[in-house]
Amino acid sequence: MQKASVLLFLAWVCFLFYTGITLFTSGFLLTRLELTNHSSCQEPPGPGSLPPGSQGKPGACWMSSRFSRVVLVLIDALRFDFAQPQHSHAPGEPPVSLPFLGKLSSLKRILEIQPHHARLYRSQVDPPTTTMQRLKALTTGSLPTFIDAGSNFASHAIVEDNLIKQLTSAGRRVVFMGDDTWKDLFPGAFSKAFFFPSFNVRDLDTVDNGILEHLYPTMDSGEWDVLIAHFLGVDHCGHKHGPHHPEMAKKLSQMDQVIQGLVEHLENDTLLVVAGDHGMTMNGDHGGDSELEVSAALFLYSPTALFPSTPPEEPEVIPQVSLVPTLALLLGLPIPFGNIGEVMAEVFSGGEDSQPLSSALAQASALHLNAQQVSRFLHTYSAATENLQAKKLHQLQKLFSKASADYQWLLQRPKGAEATLPTVIAELQQFLRGARAMCIESWARFSLGGVPPHVPELDRGSHARRSWEGPFTVPWQAVSAWALMATQTFYSTGHQPVFPAIHWHAAFVGFPEGHGSCTWLPALLVGANTFASHFLFAAIPSPEAVGCPLLLLWPFLCESQGFRKRQQSPGNEAEARVRPEEEEEPLMEMRLRDAPHHFYAALLQLGLKYLFILGVQILACTLAASILRRHLMVWKVFAPKFIFEAVGFIVSSVGLLLGIALVMRVDGAVSSWFRQLFLAQQR
Repeated sequence: MQKASVLLFLAWVCFLFYTGITLFTSGFLLTRLELTNHSSCQEPPGPGSLPPGSQGKPGACWMSSRFSRVVLVLIDALRFDFAQPQHSHAPGEPPVSLPFLGKLSSLKRILEIQPHHARLYRSQVDPPTTTMQRLKALTTGSLPTFIDAGSNFASHAIVEDNLIKQLTSAGRRVVFMGDDTWKDLFPGAFSKAFFFPSFNVRDLDTVDNGILEHLYPTMDSGEWDVLIAHFLGVDHCGHKHGPHHPEMAKKLSQMDQVIQGLVEHLENDTLLVVAGDHGMTMNGDHGGDSELEVSAALFLYSPTALFPSTPPEEPEVIPQVSLVPTLALLLGLPIPFGNIGEVMAEVFSGGEDSQPLSSALAQASALHLNAQQVSRFLHTYSAATENLQAKKLHQLQKLFSKASADYQWLLQRPKGAEATLPTVIAELQQFLRGARAMCIESWARFSLGGVPPHVPELDRGSHARRSWEGPFTVPWQAVSAWALMATQTFYSTGHQPVFPAIHWHAAFVGFPEGHGSCTWLPALLVGANTFASHFLFAAIPSPEAVGCPLLLLWPFLCESQGFRKRQQSPGNEAEARVRPEEEEEPLMEMRLRDAPHHFYAALLQLGLKYLFILGVQILACTLAASILRRHLMVWKVFAPKFIFEAVGFIVSSVGLLLGIALVMRVDGAVSSWFRQLFLAQQR
């Protein structure tokens, strides 16, 4: 068999595997169509009149603005309990002493002294809890899909409607300082920006100190309308030391001083928002969906009264995406087109001096605008793709129609509004929460119709059952033993097929000072560390890819051992004298010269055996993911395992092809040398 034929056939089999993996992935992992539609002031979100007071005012759009400016402080990985006020312990109980508790004391003090000016919320984050996906959610109000986690190293510009685009379209000056991920997400969107490299998790201070160098001078200059500061020290401290290290107390105390300084610099028309994009595990990692990872802090403060009542004893739990429509309406902007968040109604109440009826009417107005926007998005999205569940969508549209009709009736008969308002507010909230739940369920629904009716791996692997008789056949037990070695290597080096177990510190091997603005090199280093056993020992687990062709020497090794035993046997002297020619028989790799066609056939056979073992592994993984697709731990265990297995197969198959090509290249060179040797002997 020709060398090219063997490689092309193996490449074709690999392509069939890739196709099967792609088909299954398209039906299993979260998928969501990104719409490019944008909201605008010229197009109200739905029919009917806009809220009273929203027409004719400067800066008014769908609703008149409540604030002229916003300071958004994003503290990366600010877990909720980092910000939760610590109450005095009961007598006789020992005080709880952890480095991260009670360090943001300014929040507790503000909540006690100015209860109508501030609120602390528990922000419920949607997985995956990686920074780039959280930034998308915090600006678009949508749900980035699970597979987007892979783009965390090389973020791409957001094409969906978002708060930053709405701000720039309205002529607002947006100033940014901090994590350079924003540079890729919003290229050219900021009137002034101070970007700092974000991937060096060993560096706890460079980004934060760089922000502080520009933060207060920028505020005092007044040349801004929205100021965004994205601090990274807390997140990096978690990655490097974990939340229980004294360095975490130091970083949180620094953030507390920042909040105090900002409060002192705020003017009456400015809203302060302090938010965490996600939490962190007990080890300081994030990316999954554990309770500690999806629980982040959100703090709002206004120099003027913003809330009609005092804070509840236990902070309210709100979805993280609720911040998007809330900020949009508070700033007098249209809500981004694809938002599915629900406005935080209480911030539209008008403060502690407002009348109950006017407060409830303002809340209903904000909720109705929000519901109109979500209804428009669902209608547009369902027309573009059949991703949403038709029955639930119809039920939600009926609910919205009723709630909207009740709201319009209420505006026409304000005298009876006091009794009707609570019902209207409840209907609007029910629609918004139902819409978000439907989107989560639909985008997480496993479209088994997109999965092939038969998984092709077994069909492809059936080729491996064909065997060619020859001196180079590698037994299945040898290939299987190699696979067990691969399993041992992967897990013994501290790897696991889950995202929190990725060795992020590998990005700095050989580069202790970081990589500057380069993102591909640290990604390559982390990938090499994670999938080294896939390239050398293939996927999790499998035979060695690059070294796999060396298994062709297995029969010769067994033959050599048997021949030596026969030589050493005392009863074989007579036989050796009768057949002395056996001692002259060429052994080991020299016999490759005697049957080159058998050698190439054996290479193909070995490659197919190898791919068959990989196929069995990935088939088992896909079956587990399909059967357990409704399991509570699907996104924590089974989806990451499938992703690791799929990526591992790609790395392994490429390694196999490279290994076989290398062996063929060596064989060609040896053959050429033998030809030259024979020609020289003939002369």
